[in-house]
Amino acid sequence: MGKSGKLVVISGPSGAGKSTIVAEVLRRTGAAFSVSATTRKPRPGEQDGREYRFVDRAAFERMIDAGELLEWAEVFGQYYGTPAGPVREALAAGRTVVLDIDVQGGLQVHRAMPDATFVLIVPPSAETLSGRLRGRGTESPESIARRLAQARKEIETAQESGVYNDTIINDDLETAIRNVVRIVNRE
Repeated sequence: MGKSGKLVVISGPSGAGKSTIVAEVLRRTGAAFSVSATTRKPRPGEQDGREYRFVDRAAFERMIDAGELLEWAEVFGQYYGTPAGPVREALAAGRTVVLDIDVQGGLQVHRAMPDATFVLIVPPSAETLSGRLRGRGTESPESIARRLAQARKEIETAQESGVYNDTIINDDLETAIRNVVRIVNRE
């Protein structure tokens, strides 16, 4: 039996730059990406099995009942979750696996796999976050206000939990990417 792999959980509020950082970290480290399952509809350019496994509510609820998810949550009326099988297989094969999930999911993963590494990505300020969310052009002012409040709560929860031992402030993207790469490669 070879050395078991490493699980790295990366969390952060919507608009903190998490997805951009994760994509680049995967490219630079060769780590495996854990594809979450969701009941939400694909956004333009998303492909089933790449960004997410898109499933219907009934299929997702079967996965919950069968205990097939490392973590799951209902967010804005849609289910999101991490299928445990592929993660455990990759770790057993000695791979490093990266999860891009919210803080609540991270805390659930911590209960199941406390030896994982937990990284919190935060924006430099609420103003920066607000600007990034507005820049997407997909959010109404009410939605932006809701996401900012949610972001504040998520960061507080992560910091108070003591689970997230690494916090990366994404004020300079390249620096943030390098810092996360360092954490992923750390023994």
